[in-house]
Parts: sequence; C-alpha cells; structure tokens
Amino acid sequence: MKEKLQRFMMGRYGVDALNKFLLGTTLALLIINMILRSSLLNTLSLLLLIVCYVRMLSRNVQKRYNENVKFLNKKKDLLNYFRKEKSYFEQRKTHHIYKCPTCKQKIRVPKGKGKICITCPSCKTEFIKNS
Repeated sequence: MKEKLQRFMMGRYGVDALNKFLLGTTLALLIINMILRSSLLNTLSLLLLIVCYVRMLSRNVQKRYNENVKFLNKKKDLLNYFRKEKSYFEQRKTHHIYKCPTCKQKIRVPKGKGKICITCPSCKTEFIKNS
C-alpha cells in the first residue's frame, strides 16, 4: 500500500509551508464553526481544504513552488514588521522616536535631554523637539 501511494505521488507537488498554513487555517475555522454554527465558515473551510488538496496533488510543480515562495516572502515581511514594532516598543522606555518632517525617516533621540535641535541624518533638515 505504501508503494502504491508513493507511485501515485510521484511527479506531484506534495506538502509545503503554504499547504500547512491552509490546513491550520481550515482547522481553526472548523473549530470556530463548532462554536458559532455558521454556514459561511463551513463553506470557507471546505473551500480551503479543496484548495489545499488541489495544490498537494498538482503536477504543475513550478507554479506551486512559485506560490509557496510568494507566501514565504509575505510571511517574512510580516514577521519583520512585527519584530521592528516590538523593537520600537522596547526602545520607548529610554528613547523617543521622531519622524523627519521632510523625508519621514525615523530618528531615535534619548529621553530626558529637554528641548533639543535634531538634525536628520539623511536630508540634513533641522527641527526642534522635546526629548
């Protein structure tokens, strides 16, 4: 039986990070659906499951690979955004973060220095802020 399954899956795409995400999302929607009893959630989870199986059994490996690469890039961008926001939140204890009025670059200034003149490192604009 194992050999038959291996022969059947030969040349097919299989499971990747996007499929795992789709399966996890489907599972979460099904659990929420058990509580809310919504036909919309039921239909959506069924559609996600069908998309997952179509991707898994597809013979168009290059297209599925490209879809997975796009998903991983978007996931990386989202994680980097949250890491950056977490870093800014941790720095707020000791620093103020201001935006340059002309080029909108973020500038970090230590707290407790009073009214100071800040010079933007990229466009050399000077502006006054409280630290």
